[in-house]
Amino acid sequence: MSVSTAPRFVPFTNFEQFYSTLRAQLAQDIDVLFAYANLPSPLDDACRYVITGQGKLVRPLLVASSFVSIDASISIDGEVGMETDDSSDISNLTDHAKIADLQSLLENDSDYDMCRRATLAVELLHTYSLVHDDLPCMDDDELRRGQPTCHIVFDEATALLAGDVLQTLAFEVLTAELPTFAPFDSDIASQLLAVFAPRARRMVSGQMLDLNAEARTNISQEELEAIHRDKTGALIEAAMLMGGICAGATALQRIALQDCAQHIGLAFQVQDDILDVTTSTDALGKPAGSDEKLDKSTYVKLMGVSAAKDYAQSLFNNGQAAIIRELGGNADDNALLALIEWLWSRKK
Repeated sequence: MSVSTAPRFVPFTNFEQFYSTLRAQLAQDIDVLFAYANLPSPLDDACRYVITGQGKLVRPLLVASSFVSIDASISIDGEVGMETDDSSDISNLTDHAKIADLQSLLENDSDYDMCRRATLAVELLHTYSLVHDDLPCMDDDELRRGQPTCHIVFDEATALLAGDVLQTLAFEVLTAELPTFAPFDSDIASQLLAVFAPRARRMVSGQMLDLNAEARTNISQEELEAIHRDKTGALIEAAMLMGGICAGATALQRIALQDCAQHIGLAFQVQDDILDVTTSTDALGKPAGSDEKLDKSTYVKLMGVSAAKDYAQSLFNNGQAAIIRELGGNADDNALLALIEWLWSRKK
């Protein structure tokens, strides 16, 4: 039996409510995790500083919305992954009886707590990548998430170690015996690690490819996409698959999640490239124009702002289509589809 005191995911009815519930849950779970880790000062201070900043929480949102959307495809009698030709099943979950059944499914201790662990894991790994990305040896940025970067507030050595420990905790959280969490499910944990570990490696490889591509004038769209499928897309892919695994996704549902993630991962990067040249530093929470400063290879540089916007829109549309084909629903009743719409409308 779980001893969780964190806010529970609720059946999806409103994206902003869903978002605030997740943020509150993560804040509590981060406190639990760092009390468990018992890091020395100033390492603990540096880790808490970067992980509790005002990030968008895109990757945890992808885990949670994938979890909820797959759970919403469970039939009333509780059978997971039942195939159906009726695409209205998800919409019909607004019926009070079905909401009650869905609520009881979401409160399954093992599934729910493994999803909590997965949301933590992806945010820890993503934050580690940002801390290292901001170091003078890479992008040398002084602002991240609207506040001075870790190496500016502390020092380079502490920032380097903070990134290191965030990376290790990202894996440890999936199998550690943590207060307020149910004992981890070893079968689900092994599936999560099998998805998470290779995509963490791909993320680092993508960063190397991105650095190698700086100042290149002849990079093709295919090469650029290969970079960002790893650098940006790999962790987005991991997040969606991990949410699906925790919810008991079928093989077909996992294929749909992966297909969606591959489109969303590229779309997110194209959108980042656009925002870098169209949005202010204050709005972004990080230095605007940094891509041009570092002479990075970007979609805007390759195809221009207008064409890049069209391309991002088509990628987001294709991502949504992959989910609709397998799960049905729309942005009013499917958390994942609502999240994709929110991502498309983001301003930072």
